[in-house]
Amino acid sequence: MKTEKPKLSRSQIKQLKLKRKVIIWGVVVTMILVLSFFAPYFLPYDPLETNAAMMRKAPSLQHLFGTDNMGRDVLSRLLAGARTSIFATIMLVIISFFVGTVVGVICGYYGGALDDLVMRFTDILLSVPQLVLAIAVAGMLGGSLVNTMIAIGITSWTSYARLARSHAMRIRQLPFINACRLTGCSDAHIIITHVVPNLIGPMLVNATLEIGTTMLSIAGLSFLGLGVAPPTPEWGAMVSESRNYLQLAPWAVFAPASAILLTVMLFNYFGESVCDLASSKEA
Repeated sequence: MKTEKPKLSRSQIKQLKLKRKVIIWGVVVTMILVLSFFAPYFLPYDPLETNAAMMRKAPSLQHLFGTDNMGRDVLSRLLAGARTSIFATIMLVIISFFVGTVVGVICGYYGGALDDLVMRFTDILLSVPQLVLAIAVAGMLGGSLVNTMIAIGITSWTSYARLARSHAMRIRQLPFINACRLTGCSDAHIIITHVVPNLIGPMLVNATLEIGTTMLSIAGLSFLGLGVAPPTPEWGAMVSESRNYLQLAPWAVFAPASAILLTVMLFNYFGESVCDLASSKEA
């Protein structure tokens, strides 16, 4: 006799759909990361080579995305700038994630004067718009990719610290934490073994949602001339360089702008799908 397959409940069906959604967007994001990493090895032209005879040429079979005001191939610069734009964003998110999590866990677990001092400092940073503070810091440090990451990183860790602190304060009051203390476990052992594993999930969800915002911030500073120094290919800098010739060569602006828009949307979709899956498991 054939055995009937067990019927899934509505919540199980919903979680299954959300898992599939996360997998699909995860594959898309992974493909973008792989392509952006290997893209500089398959460029049709040198992204830094200028050609006065090819200035502001419209898209054609020879130059699929046209050329910019200095005769450089837009497609080659777009592909070369993908690694800079995307991996600088990923690196900044990882650093902010690590710093914010460490600070938040320590403050949330120990509390006291240290917690009050650090949280008041984060309140001050959060009270100032992130991009405005980043512009001020980048203006003082000068234009470069490293300085751009420092300028944005000064405030980006605060959201991770707030979230990690709230979860650490909740976890430290749970019965099994008290049991660990009674058995003689050190605070370092409790934090590493029990506190961090129980808050890493929500922290990763928050990190996926911050990728798009961070990418826009880096592109914004580069657009203002406070990011990557020309002629290094970077999407925000490419938009800034070509905006004065928008009417003559709109493709030189639309190509990097579309790349920023599409990449941010894909990472946001991935982050939202991860957030939805995490929310469904908590419900």
